[in-house]
Amino acid sequence: MPARPALCAVLASSTALLLLAGCGSDEATQPQPPVATLSDAATPTLAEEVRALTAGRGIGPLIRPAAVRPELVRLGQVLAFDKILSGNKDISCMTCHLPSFATGDGRSLSIGQGATGFGFARAHPQGVFIPRNAPQLFNLFAIKPLFLDGRVAVDVQGNFVTPAAQLVTAHMTSAFEFGALSALPLFPVLSRSEMRADAGNELADIKDKTPQQVWVALMTRLGRIQQYRRMFEAAYPGKRFGDMNFGHASNAIAGFFVDQLAFNNSPWDRFLAGDDAAMTEPQLRGAKNFMSARCSICHNGPALTDNLFHNVAVAQIGPGEGDGPDGRDDFGRMRVTGNPADRYAFRTPALRNVELTGPYGHDGTFFDLRAFVDHYSESHLKLQAFTPSSLEPLLVGTMQPTKDAILATRDPLLTGVLFPDPVIDDVTEFMKALTDPAALNLSHLVPATVPSGLPVDGL
Repeated sequence: MPARPALCAVLASSTALLLLAGCGSDEATQPQPPVATLSDAATPTLAEEVRALTAGRGIGPLIRPAAVRPELVRLGQVLAFDKILSGNKDISCMTCHLPSFATGDGRSLSIGQGATGFGFARAHPQGVFIPRNAPQLFNLFAIKPLFLDGRVAVDVQGNFVTPAAQLVTAHMTSAFEFGALSALPLFPVLSRSEMRADAGNELADIKDKTPQQVWVALMTRLGRIQQYRRMFEAAYPGKRFGDMNFGHASNAIAGFFVDQLAFNNSPWDRFLAGDDAAMTEPQLRGAKNFMSARCSICHNGPALTDNLFHNVAVAQIGPGEGDGPDGRDDFGRMRVTGNPADRYAFRTPALRNVELTGPYGHDGTFFDLRAFVDHYSESHLKLQAFTPSSLEPLLVGTMQPTKDAILATRDPLLTGVLFPDPVIDDVTEFMKALTDPAALNLSHLVPATVPSGLPVDGL
C-alpha cells in the first residue's frame, strides 16, 4: 500500500495509461510529437496544463461537415428505417442502431433478421446473434476505415476498398459523396444473418458471390413505390430513378448519418474553444492523465481515434465470424489483411459520446465505462479472470477458450500497465466530458412512417 501514492504521482504525469484501445507497437517505435511546455515564469493552472498537453498532441477541434441537401437527408432517413431493405422485410438498418440507444441497441451482440422487438426486448426464436456489437454511428465522417475490422475504406490512391472489390463499380461510386461512408450501407443488406435471410424471399435466393444482383433487386423493390421514385429524383436533381443504382441509396443513408449524427458541442469542445470552466476539476485531471500518457497516441485527432487497429485483450463470445477450429472465433483485422499479427485486433473506437454507447468492446462484454477503463490495468490478469456471468443467459455459454491465444498478440504497450483507482475515476470523468448534450435525445430522428408502410422500430 505505501507504494500506491508514488505510483499515482507517476501516472498523473506521464505513465502508460491505455484506454479503450491499446497503442500498437508500430506506433510506439515512431517519433512522438513534442509535448508543448509552459513558461517556468508562473505555475500553470490545471486548465493551462491540459491545453498545452492537448496542443502538443495535435488534438484539435472537431469541425462539423458541410450541411447535406435536405432532400438527400430525408431519403437517407427513411431508407435507414425502412424494413423493405431486408429480405423478409423484418429488420431495418436502424433496428440495431436505435436512436433511443445512442445509435446502438444496448446488447452485447446484436440480433439480426428473423427476430422480433428491438433493444433489450429483441429476441430470436432460435437464439441467434450477430457476431459483433453494433458500433455507434456518431461522427462517422471522421472515421476512415469502417466496420470494426476496417473492411470498408478508401486507400491512399482514392480507391474504394471493400469486400466486394471490383463489384462495387465506377457507376456506383460515381454517386458517392461521403467517401468510404457512402459504401458502408452496401454491405449489411448482403449479410444473411443481418438483413437478407437464408430463405423465404427473392434476395435470399441470390447466390452470395453475386452482390450486384441483390442491389439490383433492392432497387426494383424501391422502384415499385412511387414515393421512393419521387424522393430519389428529388435527392439527385436531373437524374431519373431508372438511371440510378443502389449506390445512390447507400450514399443517401450516409448523407443522413453525416448530417444528423455529427456532434461537436460537448464540454470538451467548449474547453477547446477557450472556456476553461467548461469541464469539472476531475474531468480536467482525467484529461491531464489522458493527454500526458500513451492513451492519446491511439485516441488522437478530433474524433479521438487513430483509425488503426489494436488487440486490447477482450474475451471472445458469441457465434464468431467463422474463424478457428470450430468457426466460433473472430480474428478481427486479420480477416481483412491476412496478417497473423492482426489477429484479435479491432478498430480504435472514437471516444466522443462514449458515455452513451455501451456495452463496450467488439463483443460488448463490458457494460460499464469505468470497468472498461479499469480493464487496461493488468489487462492480462483481467482477461484470464474474466467470466461471462454478467452476460445475458444465451451468451453465458459461448465464451471461447482462446484467452492464451488472445494474449499472444495483445498490444505490447499494454504490458506492465498498472494504475490506481483515482486515476481510473478521473479518466472516466473525462470520458463523460466528451458527451454532447444534443446526443442525449435522438427521438426526432425516427420517422413516423416510411414509404413502404412497414412498421418503424424505435417509435
